[in-house]
Amino acid sequence: MMNRQKFIKSSTLLAASALFFKGTKVLADSKKIRIGVIGVNGMGWSNLTAILKNTNVVCTALCDVDENVLNSRVSELKKRDINVKTYIDYKQLLADNNVDAVIIGTPDHWHCLMMVDAVAAGKHVYVEKPIGNSIKECELMVAAAQKYNAIVQVGQWQRSQQHFEDAMKFLHAGSLGKVRMVKVWAYLGWKKDVPIVPDSAIPAGVHYDRWLGPATKRPFNANRFHFNFRWFWDYAGGLMTDWGVHMLDFALIGMKVSDPRSIMAAGGKFAYPDDVEETPDTLTTLYEFDGFNVQWEHAIGIDGGPYNKGHGVAFIGNNGTLVLNRQGWEVLPEGDRMAAVPFQKSKDNGLERHMDNFVEAILTRNKSILKAPVEAGAHIAILSQMGNIAYRTGKKLYWDKDKRQFSDKEANKYLAANYHNGYSYPKV
Repeated sequence: MMNRQKFIKSSTLLAASALFFKGTKVLADSKKIRIGVIGVNGMGWSNLTAILKNTNVVCTALCDVDENVLNSRVSELKKRDINVKTYIDYKQLLADNNVDAVIIGTPDHWHCLMMVDAVAAGKHVYVEKPIGNSIKECELMVAAAQKYNAIVQVGQWQRSQQHFEDAMKFLHAGSLGKVRMVKVWAYLGWKKDVPIVPDSAIPAGVHYDRWLGPATKRPFNANRFHFNFRWFWDYAGGLMTDWGVHMLDFALIGMKVSDPRSIMAAGGKFAYPDDVEETPDTLTTLYEFDGFNVQWEHAIGIDGGPYNKGHGVAFIGNNGTLVLNRQGWEVLPEGDRMAAVPFQKSKDNGLERHMDNFVEAILTRNKSILKAPVEAGAHIAILSQMGNIAYRTGKKLYWDKDKRQFSDKEANKYLAANYHNGYSYPKV
């Protein structure tokens, strides 16, 4: 475990508006970066598709515990005249000398072990958000990246979108006046219930024990596999960590803050009370800071979020409100206290720019230019985990940033996820 004071110092990167760095020019004659991908069904594949648009990159290896997915992706790459080695065991991919950097697109409960193993093997890493599935995992991942001096980019790609940077510059100029409240939300109207289905035989080609890894041993169930893993505590943290890390990130950047004084949360399974999901489909979380509050809310099965937007963050000031999401930003004035700013539409592809930033950092050997460094990714994942822990305990929690724990013993039981099946936390 890393020195706690060092973690605190590193995590303050999150709150600084200077996180939006000016890049340096990539040398045209730089050696191509050889990419391996671990987990290619969802975001792992989207990430690979995005990074392959960069001419400084070539894909050399894929790994997945579902051979059906793996074979499908290999076929898709062959259509583009890209031939790769394939692996079921990610450690074999990490031992491949023809891989310089890896993309980790697995379920959340695997991120920590794989990232730590990857940097120990001398690889640079792009890891999907949330970076870890517990507070302890996040801290270990920061420690590992620093120990091995690895370049680690976290998949919070909004940090690479120009309009997010523009909105933060406007906010920090002070025109809104004192900001007393920040609303952050994600409403997913498209998300339906996950009906209960019986356990079944493991599908052919699926290496289920490898998929479970450190999670609790359970019979195979189709509704816990692939995309739906995110609704079960064994593997993830629901919308609080799935979308919360994206939008809450900008709440903290915008307000230039780090650790909350207290956290409260209330919600439950109000949309689909009888389906199989464990994480709440409806949740309100309140983070208390000095002089203002940050309120997170999410709702599954509803599209009509605040300001008629499905997701976003709103900075509510005395003079007006700045509303920001992936599509753009605008300012709604408070009467005649300030001029309105019409909707400023996004004009770039955030994921592709984020990948370009990762590639540039590797080629220039300069991790200081990363838009979503490991420290920032860990910090916002920890904040989101705090919200889930407040919900699961039903208590108002107080965070001790020096001791890196809560003042409540019950809450501290959730600081680390339990590892099973012979797996243990990596030593850093």
